[in-house]
Amino acid sequence: SLSCGLLKACLQSGTRLLYASSAATYGGSDTFRETPEFERPLNVYGYSKFLFDQVVRRRIADGLTAQVAGFRYFNVYGPHEQHKGRMASVAFHQHHQFLTEGKVKLFGAYGGYEAGEQMRDFVFVDDVVAVNLWFFDHPQACGLFNLGSGRAQPFNDVALAVVNTHRQAQGQSALGLKEAVQAGLIEYIDFPAALKGKYQCYTQANLDALRRAGCNHTFADVATGVRRYLQTLSA
Repeated sequence: SLSCGLLKACLQSGTRLLYASSAATYGGSDTFRETPEFERPLNVYGYSKFLFDQVVRRRIADGLTAQVAGFRYFNVYGPHEQHKGRMASVAFHQHHQFLTEGKVKLFGAYGGYEAGEQMRDFVFVDDVVAVNLWFFDHPQACGLFNLGSGRAQPFNDVALAVVNTHRQAQGQSALGLKEAVQAGLIEYIDFPAALKGKYQCYTQANLDALRRAGCNHTFADVATGVRRYLQTLSA
């Protein structure tokens, strides 16, 4: 594959490789730690990332000539993602949905979770950049690393942050979740049949490996990160 060819070329030339893996490697797992027993991808994308990570593990075990670090990105959101289209973040789509429809729509109950309460590890892109730069400054750090906030938060938190950021920009007071739902600013729709059995209802990055490597970056929570993000979209 292209990824394997790039890895080989980097190791032959002594060039460092910092690459994007994905939290999709965990798939149906309920534990998000960078070891094979917790890796259960649910789709081709996750499986492709899993396969390359396995190659990297073997090369690390055989000895490296340069830094190789793979980052298992969780749900990244932040400025300059417009080009991603439908693959852009939840916050991006909810922002535009609120502008066009005056409300945010979330999935209803599914997988043992109440409406909007499915949880993901949402990580602000500024934090992702900070961690990548830390690895550039620490070329001895090699391996596979989760890159999330280490904090699972429900989709309701993202929706509420979007709603309240827009309200505050208009000089209106912030609402609680129940108030926002009652006001019709957050609406729940039936969970799509096409996603059943292929959807991660819960993700939360275990940051032990990142911390052991010496990276002690502090990550923004959803309320802080989404507010900062939407302020750039509205600028």
